[in-house]
Amino acid sequence: MSTTVSHESQREQQDGALGYPEGGPRAWGVVFGSCCVSFSVFGIINTSAVFESYFTEHQLKGESPSRLAWIFSVYLFLIYFIGLLVGPVFDHHGHRILILTASILAVVSPFILSFCSEYYQIFLTFAVLSGMGGSLMSTPSIAAVGHWFCKRRGLAVGIATSAGGIGGIIFPLMLRVTLDRYGFAWSMRILGFILLLLGLPPNLLIRTRLPRSEKFTSVWPDISVFLDSKFALCCCGIFFMEYGVLIPLTYIVSYASTRGHNATQAYVLPALLNAGSVVGRVIPGLVSDRLGRFNTMIITVGGCAVAVLALWLPNGNSEPMLISFAIILGFVSGGNVSLTPVCIGQLCDSRDYGRYLSGAMLVAGFGTLTGIPIGGAILGNQSSKEWLGLILFSSLSYVVSVCCFIAARVLAVGWSLRVVY
Repeated sequence: MSTTVSHESQREQQDGALGYPEGGPRAWGVVFGSCCVSFSVFGIINTSAVFESYFTEHQLKGESPSRLAWIFSVYLFLIYFIGLLVGPVFDHHGHRILILTASILAVVSPFILSFCSEYYQIFLTFAVLSGMGGSLMSTPSIAAVGHWFCKRRGLAVGIATSAGGIGGIIFPLMLRVTLDRYGFAWSMRILGFILLLLGLPPNLLIRTRLPRSEKFTSVWPDISVFLDSKFALCCCGIFFMEYGVLIPLTYIVSYASTRGHNATQAYVLPALLNAGSVVGRVIPGLVSDRLGRFNTMIITVGGCAVAVLALWLPNGNSEPMLISFAIILGFVSGGNVSLTPVCIGQLCDSRDYGRYLSGAMLVAGFGTLTGIPIGGAILGNQSSKEWLGLILFSSLSYVVSVCCFIAARVLAVGWSLRVVY
């Protein structure tokens, strides 16, 4: 254990030598640019329940839940998987080409989607094209924040990622209005114009400041990072956390509809979940700078398991309880989102942040690739028994996740609850 603590002290000395600004116009400009990326990329992810419900009732009516789920799981998987290459490229060559290319793909994809009506067309446009765009900008935008903040990184990343929750509020409510009034095609074009505006600040404001790392000389991925047991356990926790959160995020609208709630109420649930997530991404990030990043992550992941078991499992037919569940889960799962990159940053040199972050996101990508289809397979014909199995799958995933984060923390600093880590 003394060797582990020594390594942690050495890393802290390295961070101190790099001299982080911890604020100022340029630093907060990077955070704002990252907010715009989060708004567009994760705002779309947090709107997946609306797309899933709409496709089920219109273009892809008659498709099985499992087949439909592949659209959203591949979208998320590509965001994380391609990031395995994006992270090292960012560490060596910076962000500009990556974010510019990503912005173009993000804007073009909804315009193409407006003409799509077949499964393969929607799959290639929504899952592949949008997923590639999201992957090229998500990792650099978060990793760049790590170049400007260290002691206040939890707060800075929390603010940056909170915009994804805001997008998850605005996009579902916007689509609810535009889909009824203008139809699918023009709804996607309106979305495309919004993404065009959101693409400008990241290209103008995001910048890096740290020199290249001497530890890694190649832009190709290096699997040796997974030999660190703390990092490997942290990645396992992220993997099962993805299993846990994607179930309610993807299926909560369909669940409410099958329980007799009207369409308007059902479409509001993702907005409520994301409203809770906005606050949940900032406050746990702020708390983590004082209480410890892993300590706070363990609390928020455990809170997700409690929310699913105590609110969704026994009371899903009650509208007030379903609303309460959406808000509370949004809050605690929002902490998961903002603390994930901060916990990864706790385990590595900031000059290698992109490489480690993209490695962790690759593991998360396999969680998203398999989690939603597994959920769709469990759901089957949406009977009461199958919904019960889906909810239990989500809760069990959270329990396994929190155990992994506890194990990573114990390996780093031991069992003492007084250690801020």
